[in-house]
Amino acid sequence: MISPFFRKKGTQESQEDRSQELAKQEPASAGPTEPSAETAQSPQESIFIQKSRMDKKSLDLVLAVEQMIQAKQHTEMQNGELQDRLAHAGGNIDRLNRDVKHLTKVIDEREKSILELEQKIVDKNMKVDQVAEDYRELERRLTAEIEDLKSVIELEKQKYESLQGKHNDALADKNKRIHELEEKIGRQDVEHQHLKQKYETTHQEKVYLANMISDFTNRMSAPIGREG
Repeated sequence: MISPFFRKKGTQESQEDRSQELAKQEPASAGPTEPSAETAQSPQESIFIQKSRMDKKSLDLVLAVEQMIQAKQHTEMQNGELQDRLAHAGGNIDRLNRDVKHLTKVIDEREKSILELEQKIVDKNMKVDQVAEDYRELERRLTAEIEDLKSVIELEKQKYESLQGKHNDALADKNKRIHELEEKIGRQDVEHQHLKQKYETTHQEKVYLANMISDFTNRMSAPIGREG
């Protein structure tokens, strides 16, 4: 950031012309005059007259201080806006992280239910195998019962295939959702880093302006005999 002390040549020339014009507007008499009711000035006019009575060096310093104050106020405003945006981005990231945890919990619960159903199907198949073994031993006596068990087996297979399809769909949806959330978190991280870098740059500029103001204040408060 360019310091207000290092103004362009055109600005310096315009200030010199303004100082010369204000000097020409000074009253011819050097002695102090008592202000009357007719010649009372507003605060803005009084400040203008005070500036017009300054020499070029003092006027340049006053204008430089005004520019520094305006730059400082602008920087503080930008800093506040960046802090608000940074807090907003952090809140979005926290919310997305909570959503990921919630979805992971829901998916885990569904997977647990699917595993329980698969275990039941396995247990049922084991029973079917046992019944089939008994069927070979008691073929004549248990023919009707075996036919019923075949129907049960077929129904359980259909349920298993349906559950397997649901499981595959849920797994694909889970992977898709996780991928989308990872991409969104990645974009939020990039924006967060960009805002953090911009905040640090603004903070450095603010510190630089504060140091300049402090240095200028120290110079102005030094005795006149020590200048140079």
